[in-house]
Amino acid sequence: MSGLQARVLEGFARAFGGAPDGVVRAPGRVNLIGEHTDYNDGFVLPCAIPVETRIAWRATGGDRVRVVACEFGDETDDFALSAPIAHAEGWREYVRGMVATLIAEGATLRGVELAIVGDIPRGTGLSSSASLEVAVGHAMLAAVGAPVDATRIAVQAQTAENDFVGMKCGVMDQLASSASVEGAALLIDCRSLETRAIPIPAGTAVLIVHSGVVRGLVEGHYNRRRAECEEAAAALGIAKLRDADMAMLDAGRMSAEAADRARHVIGENARVLAAAEALAADDLPTLGRLMAESHASMRDLFRITVPKVDELAATAQALIDQHAGGRGGARMTGGGFGGAVVAVVPDDATAAVVEGLRTRYRTPAGEPPEIMVARAVAGAGPVAAG
Repeated sequence: MSGLQARVLEGFARAFGGAPDGVVRAPGRVNLIGEHTDYNDGFVLPCAIPVETRIAWRATGGDRVRVVACEFGDETDDFALSAPIAHAEGWREYVRGMVATLIAEGATLRGVELAIVGDIPRGTGLSSSASLEVAVGHAMLAAVGAPVDATRIAVQAQTAENDFVGMKCGVMDQLASSASVEGAALLIDCRSLETRAIPIPAGTAVLIVHSGVVRGLVEGHYNRRRAECEEAAAALGIAKLRDADMAMLDAGRMSAEAADRARHVIGENARVLAAAEALAADDLPTLGRLMAESHASMRDLFRITVPKVDELAATAQALIDQHAGGRGGARMTGGGFGGAVVAVVPDDATAAVVEGLRTRYRTPAGEPPEIMVARAVAGAGPVAAG
């Protein structure tokens, strides 16, 4: 039995007594390339990673949702399905938002007991909130025996975050958590919601390196960037920046900030499509170049990096150049203003790159970075309760 499985079963028994009816999981994700393109109807290339939210659930006879968050000192929540669901603080907001969205979209739910555990580092840009929302959706639907459509539940989770939580994110995080394929990155068209699994070549590792700078993006910075993208699209007379090109941008009239944001999005969409083809062809040098260009664009045009993250990305790229001959690349991943760097590295260079990062980089607290060597895992679903 995995550590998370043991913890969720123990937490459930401690809070509610006995055993759950079932357990569900939803992974975090790392985005290989394609930042702030999702809410612009563009393209992204994430993969699910082996950290996750896990929820043990048991259906009850009433209409109350009783929740315990085992990672937060067994904090609890308790609310009714038959009354308007009020806002709450912290993790409770995401649980309530997902339940409220399911109800608003016509789901017939029943009372449940939920115990939640997880091992996704918070504040690192690996989608702990999306994972929680998707897992809650799976648990609530499992309790009534309803089937789960991976795309629909991802959109519902996005709606919960947009309309209930107030974070105007795109659909990438939720769809990556819901619909990813083991051993592959997921090329997502965020307009059509079509997905294509892009196998990650055998002998290739994904490194996730935490900068030690906890993200400070929520509502303020992130929503402001989205508003600037909307300003650019309106100035160009289009619905979303997905439909823009550089020639249109040169002829448009908008603020300098909006123009820079649009340049990033236009360039990033092209980089994502090129990166998917490079990954499929096991062309790691081209992938690395595109990742480096993406980081520079996030730094110079979208302005969402911070100096320590820039330092970490540059250090990782230098180590990849040194130990892998440029076969691979590194860039900031996630919404920005802190968080993690993702690197794609051949297995035969991974140990040297990891050791180099631990030697050369220090977090703001003076510590070596936390590093995860990850493989792509499957998206959300049920797991055995025993």
